[in-house]
Amino acid sequence: MAFDLNLHVYRLLQNEPFYAAISRRVNKSSSTALPTAGVRIDKESKQFEMLYNPSFFEGLSDPEKAAVLRHEFDHLVFDHVTGRLPAEGMTKTWNIATDLAINSHIPHIPKIACIPGEGPFAHLEKGKAAEFYFDELRKMQEQDKQKGDKGEKGEGEPSDGDGLPDTFDDHSGWSEQDGDMDNTTNEIAKERLKEAIKQAAEECSKSNNWGSVSAEQRKRIMDSLQTSVDWRKMLRYFVKTSQRCDKSSTVRRINKRFPRIHAGKKVNRIAKIAISIDQSGSVSDAMLALFFSELNNLSAIATFTVIPFDTEVKDSLVYEWKKGTKKAWERVMCGGTDFNAPTKWVNKSGEFDGHIVLTDMCAPKPVPSSVPRMWMTDKENARNPYFKTNEIVVAVGK
Repeated sequence: MAFDLNLHVYRLLQNEPFYAAISRRVNKSSSTALPTAGVRIDKESKQFEMLYNPSFFEGLSDPEKAAVLRHEFDHLVFDHVTGRLPAEGMTKTWNIATDLAINSHIPHIPKIACIPGEGPFAHLEKGKAAEFYFDELRKMQEQDKQKGDKGEKGEGEPSDGDGLPDTFDDHSGWSEQDGDMDNTTNEIAKERLKEAIKQAAEECSKSNNWGSVSAEQRKRIMDSLQTSVDWRKMLRYFVKTSQRCDKSSTVRRINKRFPRIHAGKKVNRIAKIAISIDQSGSVSDAMLALFFSELNNLSAIATFTVIPFDTEVKDSLVYEWKKGTKKAWERVMCGGTDFNAPTKWVNKSGEFDGHIVLTDMCAPKPVPSSVPRMWMTDKENARNPYFKTNEIVVAVGK
């Protein structure tokens, strides 16, 4: 029977509450496609996952297994595979640099790993950031080149990874994360991961037990939680993935399964999005203006129904923002805030694919939405919302 890491995680991380909390929120799947382990984004679920080779894990001692788990989770916690990538993206050199930074702090890491102060990295000091090790690795490569070890590469800069040992783990899939939708998928996964790290940190802070996480690392973790995702990409992603797929038959398109027998299908992609805009005085004019500016860009791909609200929705103020048109921002109401009003209005309509609410979040949690709902607010209220929700909450800012 193949080794199943999920059956052993609790035992392996029982003395590491922070990493145990992260582990509960990261899916782990076995794969023989990589020799050891690695982390990546699952494009379908838009969440981070850890892949591991069961044969590799089965051959490790329990302390080594725990060390590898912590190693992979640290790549996520310290943003090594997303926001801190160098201009070249995920390369062998950057992978080794991040491994050196992480392994400086992890006892019992398998000896095949890249460790500062050992083997080819004996001259490197422990405890430095990945960017430091990245620069040092570049210097090592350049020194080798100047000594005449040019191989078949000829003149110019050394190729990525020249003269460096193989990496401990695998993150090659990150080079495939390109294009608008893939970049947006990264943003979604990063936001979900940030929330998972935040929840793990809160659990450890309440119990005052972080395991082996040092005070310096705790500070870095808490600082990393203050960063915000690109709200424009999040908004664009929500609109695109809310598109309803309408199909109709047409003889002009060849049916791939039954050519010349049945008519093909023509797909018309239509996104019908409800935009509820909180008109209470606590929502600033600046936020309204910024939000309307991005909606003007998104109107190129979708038609919106704008629903101004405070404690109620007035049908006379609801209007359709047609695809391809531009509008100036405006404030048409100025009362309190009740999120039930727009939610019930959208639910009752039954014709929308998604619901976006622009608000300061300063009101009680509303009734459930019948369609996907996303909240957009300012940075302060995104960090400290009036109510907790599993729905996407994004900070709007320049």
